[in-house]
Amino acid sequence: MTDIIVNGMAFSLPLFIIAVGGIYSERSGVTNLALEGFLGAGAFFGAVFVTLTSGLFAATSQLPMYLALIVAMLGGALYAVIHAVLCIKFKANQVISGVVVNILAMALTDFLTSQINSVALGQSSDKFVLTVSGRLTFEPLASIPVLGGFFTNVYPFEFVIIAVAVVAWYAMYKTRFGMRLRACGDNPYAVDAAGCNVARLQFTAVLISGALSGLGGMCFAYSVFGNYSTSIYTGYGYLAIAAMIFGNWKIPQTLGACLLFGFARSAGYVLVQKLGMPSTYSDLIMILPYALTLLLLVFFSKNNRAPRALGEIYDKGKR
Repeated sequence: MTDIIVNGMAFSLPLFIIAVGGIYSERSGVTNLALEGFLGAGAFFGAVFVTLTSGLFAATSQLPMYLALIVAMLGGALYAVIHAVLCIKFKANQVISGVVVNILAMALTDFLTSQINSVALGQSSDKFVLTVSGRLTFEPLASIPVLGGFFTNVYPFEFVIIAVAVVAWYAMYKTRFGMRLRACGDNPYAVDAAGCNVARLQFTAVLISGALSGLGGMCFAYSVFGNYSTSIYTGYGYLAIAAMIFGNWKIPQTLGACLLFGFARSAGYVLVQKLGMPSTYSDLIMILPYALTLLLLVFFSKNNRAPRALGEIYDKGKR
């Protein structure tokens, strides 16, 4: 049970912060299928930073990881500008823009990774090797039956994600900015009539989406993968979108969906190990969160209430 909790939390929390980024974008009215590209591009910037500055820090220092998380957030926000400009300034189809942004991120980061390795490091490789993040165990809490798993082998970035998520929740539901942002997703013309700049609010929301996705992508690079390569584009962005929809575009409910997906994934791996099944079955287990997503959407999608103006191209002249 401890392994299920430990690995489930390590997967669920990065997925959750990516989904929170999607909530910010879609609650502002901008459809965001580009989370996959955002998380990959953000993690790319963070991985490049770690690779090029690795000689400046002690081998056991955790500081590069924390700096990489910040760089990944900045990089994700920077890359999100593409989606924001296409959808908000040029009023492009938001679904097509998201798909294109995802494809572009994968191709561009793969090319740049190879070039940086070749030119700057003098080696032929299509990935950046990162050290797996250290873990923390909190005694005597870790010895509590069942619940002790939440205090065992905890990645430090999990605390960063929780702190950022709390700030994101507060900004979304307890501030004037959050109220206006949510109003943009329901009635942007009313927001405009109140004297607010709808385009600026939506642009900001998409950039926040990119930053949070970049944070989640870097956390996956430091835990699930242990390196940065095109393997980071494994559908986690789309799984975050599914969690967001299942969570009805609300942050607390989305956390529950992400925990469900994460524990389903980790329980599957533990089951394979307990039954002594071949390692090839571990790859099959990876489909569990996606299969669970399909089942949940079939039974609960009728209760979903998307923002009323989601996906609608806002034109001030029509007001």
